[in-house]
Amino acid sequence: MPRRVLIVDDEADIADLIAYNLSSAGYETRAVYNGSEALEASDSFEPHLIVLDVMMPGLSGYEVLARLRRGSRHVPVLMLTAKREEKDELAGLLKGADDYVTKPFSMKVLEARIAAILRRGGERGTSEAGLRGA
Repeated sequence: MPRRVLIVDDEADIADLIAYNLSSAGYETRAVYNGSEALEASDSFEPHLIVLDVMMPGLSGYEVLARLRRGSRHVPVLMLTAKREEKDELAGLLKGADDYVTKPFSMKVLEARIAAILRRGGERGTSEAGLRGA
């Protein structure tokens, strides 16, 4: 059974390109284009991993991440964003992201990072306590 990856980016071309490439690599994908759709798709699609943009109109990626982390199940999140400064990366990781990749990005590196997260067992039920030092 293929792993499900939800791609969330308000730039439809980027989201669709990632979905196409991940589908070609054997993942089941769904692309959505805003934070509200991301939360809905997280429940209906039940992804094994979410690729999440930070800067989106309406609900930002950080707000989506916070709502996901307040929920009862843990879904690994890889932040994909143009925000390149160290403070931004730290903010994403400390808010509960499992990884952080900046744009422009290599599709091969993105695929490898997704595979690494899934290989580490970063699926539903995994605690983020290790990152927070608890």
